[in-house]
Amino acid sequence: MRVHEQRKQLVKRRSTVLKAESARVITRTHIPGDKLRTRALIARVSKLSDDDVHNLLEAVYEEFSGRHRNFRGVLQRNFDRIAEHVPKRISLSSEQELLLGAYFTAEYSVEAAALFNPSVVIHPDQKGVDKGSQRFVMSFRATGEGHVSSIEFRSGIVDENDDILFDPISQYVATPEMHTDPVYHRLHFRRKLEEMGVREVITNHLLEELDETFTFDELGTQIKKLRSTKFRLKDKHNAIDTVLWLARSNYEVIFRPDEQISERVIFPVSENESAGIEDARFVRFEDDDKSVIYYATYTAYNGFTILPQILETTDFLTFKMHTITGKAALNKGMALFPRKINGKFVMLSRQDGVNNYIMFSDSVRFWNEAELLQEPVHPREFVQIGNCGSPVETSEGWLALFHGVGPMRKYSIWAQLLDIDDPSKVIGRLDEPILTPDEHERDGYVPNVVYTCGSMLHGDALILPYGIADQRCRVATVSIPELLTRLKAHPQT
Repeated sequence: MRVHEQRKQLVKRRSTVLKAESARVITRTHIPGDKLRTRALIARVSKLSDDDVHNLLEAVYEEFSGRHRNFRGVLQRNFDRIAEHVPKRISLSSEQELLLGAYFTAEYSVEAAALFNPSVVIHPDQKGVDKGSQRFVMSFRATGEGHVSSIEFRSGIVDENDDILFDPISQYVATPEMHTDPVYHRLHFRRKLEEMGVREVITNHLLEELDETFTFDELGTQIKKLRSTKFRLKDKHNAIDTVLWLARSNYEVIFRPDEQISERVIFPVSENESAGIEDARFVRFEDDDKSVIYYATYTAYNGFTILPQILETTDFLTFKMHTITGKAALNKGMALFPRKINGKFVMLSRQDGVNNYIMFSDSVRFWNEAELLQEPVHPREFVQIGNCGSPVETSEGWLALFHGVGPMRKYSIWAQLLDIDDPSKVIGRLDEPILTPDEHERDGYVPNVVYTCGSMLHGDALILPYGIADQRCRVATVSIPELLTRLKAHPQT
C-alpha cells in the first residue's frame, strides 16, 4: 500500500487524451501509373469541352477548397510536375491545367492510423505568458495510410498549477516548401560517402574542386565531370547514385508564417525517408555563447533500411535536415543532451537495439564512438531498454528517462540520474518504473505500450507527454523533488 501511495504522489496523469483525427488531411501529388497512363489521362482531359472542364473544376473547388489553404496553388503545382508529359501539339487553357492538377492530386490523412510518441520543449516565443507559466511546443509521430509517419506539432501553456492547456487546433494542415538548393558541408559529405563505401579516389575527384560549403547545383556540375572520367562504369554509377541519395537526404523545408503550428506537418520528401519519419526527439539546445537552437534526432525509413537523421530549427518555421555520420551513428533512438559537457556534444543512443549507450563528439553531426551506459537488469526490462528522449538538467544531476520491455512485450518508463559533469556515470536508478500502462492504456494498435520521446521541466514538475499503445497520447506530470529523493535513495556504484 505504501509503494502505491508513493507512486501516486510521484506521477499524476492528466485527463486530456490526444487522439488521431482522420479529417486532418494534406494534399499529395498522385501519379496513377506510368508515363503511358499519365499521357493517356492528359489526352482525355484535353478532349473535354470548355464547359465540361469549367463545371468539373468548379465541383472540385466546391468540395475541396475549404479543406486546404491556397488550393488553386496546390493544383497548379501538381500540374507543373507532369507538364513535361503534355504533347507539344496540345495547347491547354488555364482551367484545363488546374483540372489536370486535380487529377494528379490526392488527399492524405496524416493521422488516419495514429498520433503517438510525443516530445515537448519550451516554445521559442514566451511573449505575453503569465508569470509561473510557460508556452510549449509538442511534437508527435503521426501515421496514416500505408503506415507512413510524419512529424506534427501542437502548442499550449502549462500554468503555475502544472495544468496543461492546449491551443485550439487549426482546421487546416500544411506541408512546407522544400528548399531544393541547400548548402552542404564538404567534411560531413566526405565522411558519409566513406561510410557508404564510395571509393576514396572517386570521392576525392568529386569533392576536390568544391569549397568547404557547396550547393546542389555545384555538386551537380562535379557529377557531370565525374561521368566523363575513366573510372570503371560500375564504380561511377555506384558513386553517383550514392552521392545523389545522400544529397537529397540533406535538405531544408520552410513553412509560411501565417500557418499555425498545429497546421505544420513535416512529411517525408527524400528517398531515404519514403516510408516514414519516426520518433523525433526534440531538445532545446543552448550553446556556449547562450544562443539557442532546437535539434531533433529522428529515424528515416525507406521500407528496407533506417538512417539516423537530425533536424535543426530556431523558429519551427524553417527546418534543416541532415544525415548523422560516423561509425556510432547506428540504429534508432538517439537523444541529444541540451548543452555541451566539458566542451563536447553528448548523445544517448542504442547501438544494438538492446542496451543504452552514451556518445561524445566535437560535432553534432558526427559520432564515431559509443560506450555502454546500461544493460537490462530488471525482469520488466529484460527484452530491451532505450532512452525516452533528451535528459533534463536538475540540481542533483541529469535526469534521464528510459523505457524497458518485459514479458508480453509490455513497456514501462523508468528514471535514472547521471552525473552532471560525467554523464557516463549512473549515480541513481529506480528499482521500479515510474509509469506503466494502466487499465485504460493497454489496448490500441500496439497493446501494452507507453512511450515518450522527450519531457521538459516546469518549476518543480516534469511535463511528461507519452504515447499509448502506439495510437494516442496523454500527458503526465512528475514531482521532481519526490523523484530526486527516490533516486538518491537508490545510488549506483
